Amino acid sequence: MTAGDSSGRLDDDYPACTTGRAADMLGTTQVFLRAIAGARLITPLRSEGGHHRYSRYQFRIAARAREPVDQGIPIEAACRITVLKDQLEEARRIDAEHRRTAEVPSPTAAV
Repeated sequence: MTAGDSSGRLDDDYPACTTGRAADMLGTTQVFLRAIAGARLITPLRSEGGHHRYSRYQFRIAARAREPVDQGIPIEAACRITVLKDQLEEARRIDAEHRRTAEVPSPTAAV
């Protein structure tokens, strides 16, 4: 998929910024963005000219990965931490949903 395939959508998934612009906006380096892409934390799309493009959603992920890197944690570990935090958040959301469902009395239980 290329950036041109997004049908002009301006949403969180629209690949709007080049690597240089994304790095500037995040206050990081292009090397950092390439490293987290290499670790498969994010997968930037490519423009028709072959340049990497990053979305707002990818900015948020990169910013979250940057926090542990700024604390001295290696990039690979920071990427893994970011993924694990997302998985934990999703598990908690699912658990909360199951708990809400379990708290609702079934119509036949009242008989």
